[in-house]
Amino acid sequence: MDNKLLLLWRYFPSGQVMIHNIAEKLEVSTKQVNRYLKKWTHEGWMLFTPGLGRGNFSSLEWLQHVEEVYESMVLEKMENEPLEAISKYLMFDWSYNSKMKLMTKFNSKIGYVHQSQDKLIVPKRHPFLTLHPLEAADASSGNLIANVYNRLVSMTEHGEMVQELAHSWDVTPTKLRLYLKKDVKFHDGSILTADDVVTCLEKLRIHKNYHHFWSPIEKIEAIAPLIVDLHYPGGCSYALQMLSSMCASIYKEDKTKIYGTGGFIVEEDNLQKTSLVAFKEYFQERPLLDAVEFVRVPKDFNIIYHASTDEEKNPASQIESDFGFAAVIMNPNRNSLIQKPKVRNYLRHLLVKNRNTMNQYDSRSLPGQGSCMTGQQQELDCPHVSRPSFEDPIIVRVASHTETSSNWLIDTLKKDGIPIEIKHISFSESANNDPAIQDVDLFMHGEVFELSQELSFYNFLTNGFSPLSPILTKNPYWVQHLETYKHTPFSKWLPLILETEKKLIESSIMIPLFNEKKQIPLASHITNISISHFGYIDLSKLWLRPELNS
Repeated sequence: MDNKLLLLWRYFPSGQVMIHNIAEKLEVSTKQVNRYLKKWTHEGWMLFTPGLGRGNFSSLEWLQHVEEVYESMVLEKMENEPLEAISKYLMFDWSYNSKMKLMTKFNSKIGYVHQSQDKLIVPKRHPFLTLHPLEAADASSGNLIANVYNRLVSMTEHGEMVQELAHSWDVTPTKLRLYLKKDVKFHDGSILTADDVVTCLEKLRIHKNYHHFWSPIEKIEAIAPLIVDLHYPGGCSYALQMLSSMCASIYKEDKTKIYGTGGFIVEEDNLQKTSLVAFKEYFQERPLLDAVEFVRVPKDFNIIYHASTDEEKNPASQIESDFGFAAVIMNPNRNSLIQKPKVRNYLRHLLVKNRNTMNQYDSRSLPGQGSCMTGQQQELDCPHVSRPSFEDPIIVRVASHTETSSNWLIDTLKKDGIPIEIKHISFSESANNDPAIQDVDLFMHGEVFELSQELSFYNFLTNGFSPLSPILTKNPYWVQHLETYKHTPFSKWLPLILETEKKLIESSIMIPLFNEKKQIPLASHITNISISHFGYIDLSKLWLRPELNS
């Protein structure tokens, strides 16, 4: 099957056609169009008579209803082939009715399947960007990593430290000593040692995106097979807490593969499918699921976790979780109008005044309390702001994953008569904070905190994936201000965070405007649901209560 043939069928009925119009629609050259038309004529889809001379009409007569034939072929494949081999066809340019029919059928094949294994098949709109803990800059990849790797410790949303790979620890003002659990296995069967931990943490300590976060740590050493010391002679108030971050996951790698110690093993990963299987030798309670498969679907696919054979009997319910916040980031370092405080202040005033209109663009985004921190509040507006003159356009960055909120931002600026220029970037470029995309005046940024708000906020300010980091690290005031975190007891970080946030808002650098709720549809008979890292469901806990035949 060829999506280009389906495109031709849908947009060019039988009759007279122009070759250059077909080439434009199919996004190929006229020479390639002629090859395609010859091929499809030979296969019996159509009769095509080329026009004589350049610029003359050609004749097209369809012999088969391409969409009906393709639809039947895909429906048949759904009965006989793996879903990951089928999902690519959902991306074709179907008519609305055909697409709904195919997606409904596809949806009946996914969900919680109980056969020889308990398996959850999850539709996913985008492939995972990475499976490496040091490269995960997006929430989706971070959630997957949480299921494949472990950290030495974890931290609850209430700040309680919990054992993972470390069973205990000693903390002093200059050193953290960790005692590792015995006989923890990596997915390749090898046993975790202190040397493995040192190798991982040393790579993290010197990594370009985390070196500021880890700068207090001057030495990491294995002093016994299951004992690791972290030295910070200048002090580090958050030494234990930072080991709970996703980037501090422990792994081992060779030239071809990376291994974790988590409840799931990555069995397969490609653009169409990522599959996890339960690690039966997991040192904690093994997952109740035997396997989880993430299968690629179109952006407009209705994602739901359900039991594929029992959807009508057990209708879906909505589980709601906090899914981060959206903020406008302005770049005062850029040599443009945005350098001027009066310009940034006016833009802040304009956006705050109009933020209640955001629900016209996205019903999930609601005006927040002016703070990135749940349960906290900040004053966003600046009174008595006069409109400056905008001689040059404001450069606005738009990423694919923030397109809805960016449209609100652009429309708000345009309605005020502010000239703008738009710079489009990809999700990957945005997530990795590519230096090539930083030469803009302002943009909408969405951030999802991991679990601990305090630690996540500081990480948001300093790590190399953050859009704020290149702005703040070029300003001596902010460099000095960020140093105070290292010497402030972690238990007292919240007042410091609110002070930092207030200064960012007053400087019109970061304006937190919206909070977002994530709606997760689940069948009512899926139990043991808990929200894990980045607002996602903890896959290792899910369970489907079986129905026994009487």
